Amino acid sequence: MAIIKQTLPLYQQVYQDILSRIQSAEWKSGDKLPSVRTLARERGIHRLTVLKAYQLLMNDDWVYVKDKSGYYVGSQRQYHFTDHSNPIVHSLVQKNHLSEIHQADVTFQFSKALIDPALLPNQFFSNYVKDIFDKYPKVLSTYAPLEGDFELCTYLAQFFHEKHTLPVNPEQILITSGAQQAIHLIAEAFISSKDVILMERPCYGAAMGAFRQQGASIIPVDIFQSGYDLSQIESYMKEYKPKLFYCNPTFHNPAGYTIPDEQRKQLVDLAKDYQCFIVEDDAFYDMYFDEEPPHPIYKYDTDGYVIYIRGFSKYIAPGLRIAAITCHPNIKKDLLSIRSLIDNGSPLLTQKIFLHYFQSERMRQHIEKLRIALQIRKETMEFELRKTSWKWVSPSGGFNLWVECPSSISIEKLLKECLDASISFVPGSVCDPKNEMNHYLRLSYSYNNEGQIHEGMKRLISIAEGMS
Repeated sequence: MAIIKQTLPLYQQVYQDILSRIQSAEWKSGDKLPSVRTLARERGIHRLTVLKAYQLLMNDDWVYVKDKSGYYVGSQRQYHFTDHSNPIVHSLVQKNHLSEIHQADVTFQFSKALIDPALLPNQFFSNYVKDIFDKYPKVLSTYAPLEGDFELCTYLAQFFHEKHTLPVNPEQILITSGAQQAIHLIAEAFISSKDVILMERPCYGAAMGAFRQQGASIIPVDIFQSGYDLSQIESYMKEYKPKLFYCNPTFHNPAGYTIPDEQRKQLVDLAKDYQCFIVEDDAFYDMYFDEEPPHPIYKYDTDGYVIYIRGFSKYIAPGLRIAAITCHPNIKKDLLSIRSLIDNGSPLLTQKIFLHYFQSERMRQHIEKLRIALQIRKETMEFELRKTSWKWVSPSGGFNLWVECPSSISIEKLLKECLDASISFVPGSVCDPKNEMNHYLRLSYSYNNEGQIHEGMKRLISIAEGMS
């Protein structure tokens, strides 16, 4: 792929900074914004540049002007949705959050990137838990260490070394209650108001919310089927001096792309050159359909710039909520300081259950069967999509399809009508730092069985075609 250097025009940089401060609630609805003259003086730029940024914000309904008074923050719409008759659609306007969609009681659940409980070895777990109590009779009588059960940390260090040749010891591992908690810990530990971070576009919406909650200004990085435009990333690191780059390089959520091995090595070099942390979120690594994906970015880090989050909850046992952060010991100390204020560590019982299941032959059999089941479900969803003119790239692993619909379809109306028809999906704008991907859907194929996918997709497509 030809690499083309890209830099945002100056007025767009001003636009992005103001928008991020509005979205993080630093500037709230009705607040008066700095004058054109003040912003231009503070930034050392021409007043026309600031004026152009304000005009763009006005065009996008983020800002309004009062005669002889100045610029003010408008109503914070967050999304282009305007139909508030459905409370779930309304929540998207107000909160920029996935939880309300996920909580919708629907028959055809295409919004949750979770495993169908019927695919998990539930009876085995039921019997297995009794063995854990026999082996650890005092497991409910004590807390686990703040950083996690030492036996589990030791095993994971060995596992990472054997599988990926990662240079890891138990002192570098921190067990968290799921990957989402890991992201929140990192955001709270390292991000302050106005800090710049890089995130992929599209990206995992809940991570975007976690960083924005801390006041981060997000600079979107393009991600393609072939990987990143590394010259774009280097340009942004040089210009914006971001605190970190949050990325999801393996079976990307939502796009499904996997970053090639060579780019992973180059990212580590860029992180070192520009002193920018890389937060590598790896929630789907074992869910490949054919070839195993490249090793984690963390493998190539020798200077402590990569913070590696390995999630296990989604496909091993969601109810256990287990993830592991692997990082430099100094970073771990900062994370532990934050962790001590939250929950004093993950439950020891869930860690022991996870450890002994993860070590078992039964788990390896489960993973192999699960890959086959997920591939069949993905192909079932694609079978129905091929009857349309919609576009997507078939992923080689993961739980999701990232689908581009014709521009004639209003995603806002489609979401409302689908929810009324007991169908859910994630609107693309939820996954876009710019709130602009208004013709994309994230469809998860992991939660429903093949029959439900056939029927639900037929209904979703029928509703969409009726709107074209």
